[in-house]
Amino acid sequence: MAILNKITPQEAINLEHKYGAHNYHPLPVVLSKGDGVFVWDVEGNRYYDFLSAYSSVNQGHCHPSIVKAMTEQAQTLTLTSRAFHNDQLGPYEEFVTKYFGFDKVLPMNTGAEAVETALKIARKWSYEVKGIPENEAQIIVCENNFHGRTTTIISFSNDPVARDNFGPFTSGFIKIPYDDSAALEETLKNNSTIAAFLVEPIQGEAGVYVPSEGYLAKAKALCEAHNVLFIADEVQTGIARTGRLLATCGNCSCENKDCSGTPEVKPDVLILGKALSGGVYPVSAVLANDSIMNVITPGSHGSTFGGNPIAAAVALAALKVVQDEDLTENAYRLGNLFRASLNTYIEASTIVKSVRGKGLLNAILIDDHEESDTAWNICLKLRDNGLLAKPTHGNIIRFAPPLVMSEAQLLDCVDIIIRTLKDFEKS
Repeated sequence: MAILNKITPQEAINLEHKYGAHNYHPLPVVLSKGDGVFVWDVEGNRYYDFLSAYSSVNQGHCHPSIVKAMTEQAQTLTLTSRAFHNDQLGPYEEFVTKYFGFDKVLPMNTGAEAVETALKIARKWSYEVKGIPENEAQIIVCENNFHGRTTTIISFSNDPVARDNFGPFTSGFIKIPYDDSAALEETLKNNSTIAAFLVEPIQGEAGVYVPSEGYLAKAKALCEAHNVLFIADEVQTGIARTGRLLATCGNCSCENKDCSGTPEVKPDVLILGKALSGGVYPVSAVLANDSIMNVITPGSHGSTFGGNPIAAAVALAALKVVQDEDLTENAYRLGNLFRASLNTYIEASTIVKSVRGKGLLNAILIDDHEESDTAWNICLKLRDNGLLAKPTHGNIIRFAPPLVMSEAQLLDCVDIIIRTLKDFEKS
């Protein structure tokens, strides 16, 4: 409707409030345009985007190569369902499997769908290959995880807001503390029906918790020793966000174009989403080798839109942007600069306790309790100063700009953040 071109911020917010379900609490800003690291609101104000749609827009807003792939394919063929082959899916599947080093990919649409798919694959593998009695398979997960909000996924969530009044829940999950190899080892030793261990290499929604050095490698070794699948949920951490192509990569220097250093951990099952499309279309994927993926047979799983021509063309273009523009190396270099700059400020700060993260996935911990509104108010002030970010868990602010950011832009953002924080310093 033409009237939408003249809508005021409050009118847009009121329409959402009246006609939309209240399942989000957005920062009060109404965006209408994006380009690279910037977004603009309906009044023409420009902001640095320091959330990147929860790491979906790693390649920057409206990347011309990705948009071109989408629009050209949309004018040619949009959807066939998987009842027929299409000429885009095969080339994409070849590229993505070779790029990440797996035999097979199962294409889906959203991150939560991909997690559900990985759980189904793990259970079917445990019955048909490992030999666990049917309906007895269990999957180990970590406390404070975030893998999505479907009924099965919230069944093993700690978040009361996500869980309250949504039961009964799905059984078959064992929760252990995150970053606790001893707890994982004990659970594996005392349960013969474990199919898989599902883990985020960095817990993003929980506040960008980075595990101890060697934790993931130890966890993978324990899984191998007990014939249990190691499932890495890299929906948020994958596709160069952490300064590595995958957060499960080893301690490579990221000097190679595609960050092809020897992996510290090779997941048995890899879950990708978000930036797999550069944020222009819902695309997710589950990757595994034939010994695991071959349990999937016609009719055992599917999606009308999964692997559609637009999704395949977009994902292929999005991955090539990461490769061609050295986004892994850029995230690695700028992430180090960001944390070093913030740490210098934090040494004398009375409002910020610490900064943590890897690459350009970072968070600051505000020296306040979770129920405080300080972090929210800081984000409102950041918005007023030209930068958009959001709190998580009350007193944590997550910072995740597009990976196409330049050093000059990053330093400009650091200046905005520090200037804003100084307004909240306690006397």
